[in-house]
Amino acid sequence: MTMQTQEIRTADFLRPGTRAVTEAGDDAASPDLGLGRGLAERGGRRLLNRDGTFNVRRLGLAFGERFAPYHEVLELSWPRFLGLVSGLYLAVNLFFAAIYWLLGPGALSGFANDTSIQRFGHAFFFSVQTFATIGYGQIGPTTLAANVVTVIEAFTGLLAVALLTGLIFARFARPVAAIRFSRQALIAPYERGLSLQFRMANRRASEMIDLEARVLFAHFVDTPDGRRLRRFTPLPLERDRVTFFPTSWTVVHPITPESPLAGRSAADLAAMDAEFLVLVSGVDEVFATQVHARTSYRVDELIWGARFDEISVNAPDDPRLSVDISHIDDYKKV
Repeated sequence: MTMQTQEIRTADFLRPGTRAVTEAGDDAASPDLGLGRGLAERGGRRLLNRDGTFNVRRLGLAFGERFAPYHEVLELSWPRFLGLVSGLYLAVNLFFAAIYWLLGPGALSGFANDTSIQRFGHAFFFSVQTFATIGYGQIGPTTLAANVVTVIEAFTGLLAVALLTGLIFARFARPVAAIRFSRQALIAPYERGLSLQFRMANRRASEMIDLEARVLFAHFVDTPDGRRLRRFTPLPLERDRVTFFPTSWTVVHPITPESPLAGRSAADLAAMDAEFLVLVSGVDEVFATQVHARTSYRVDELIWGARFDEISVNAPDDPRLSVDISHIDDYKKV
C-alpha cells in the first residue's frame, strides 16, 4: 500500500460519516461464543455488559431451577451482602419476638405488668439473646409454648451462624479478578496509522501473572440472500500476553490494511452494530488459580483521535514506581 493510500485511510477514521474503504475481515473465522444463532443475530442489543456479565435473561425455568441463593449471595457486592444479612437478622428476630408477644403476658418472666409495646421490646431483645445463644438470664420462658419456641429459635440460630460462616469464608476464599478497565476505548494514533486501544489495571494488592487478553470484533454483515448475520472476528493485538501485571496495561490492536477495522468510520461501525468483546485471563499469585475478567465497548464508547494520559507518578525521593489508577480513564485529544 502506498503512503498516499494509508493517509487517506487515516483521514477516513478521523472524519465520522465516511464510508468504509475496505471490507477486509468479513470472511474471517468467527468463533462460537455459545450464544446460539438466533440470539447472536439479533441487533440493537449489547452482548456483554460493562461489568462482564452477559446481557442474557433465561426464561422458562421453574422456580426451583431458577433460584440459586448460594451462587447469588456469592456474586453480591460486600455492601449488598452485609445489607442482606442485616435485613435477614432483623427480620428473623422480629418474627420470633412477635411469636413471644402473641403467647401472652406470662410467656416471658418478669414483664407481665408491662404495656403491650414494652412487652414486644423485651421479647425482641430476648429473641436476639436466644438467636445468638447469649443468655444473660434476665429474661426466660415460663410456659411450655414459650420454651418450645426458644428451642426452635436456638436451633435456627446455630444453623444461621454455621451458614453465615461458610458464606463469608467462601467469599474471602473465592479467587476473583479485580481488574479495572478504562471507561472508553480509543481510536488512537499508532506508528504511521491508527489503533484501537483500551487500558486496564489490577485493583488488588496481590499480583497477577501470565496475563492474556483477547478481543473479538462483533459486527453484522449483509449476506447475498439479504440476511444480516453477526460475525465474531478475533482482533490481532500488538501484545496479547504479559508475564507480570504490576502497573497498567494498554491493549493495542493496530489497524493495519488487513484489520477488519481498516477504513471504517464511526458511522460505519454504528451501522454494523459493532461491539468489542474483551476477555482477560491470568493467574492469581495468592491462590495460584486462573481468574477471568470480561467487558465490552460499544461504538458510543469509542473516542476517536485521542491518546491515554500517563498514569505513572515518579516522585524524586521515592524509589518505588507509583501508578495512580484513578486516572486510568484520562485521555487527551490529538
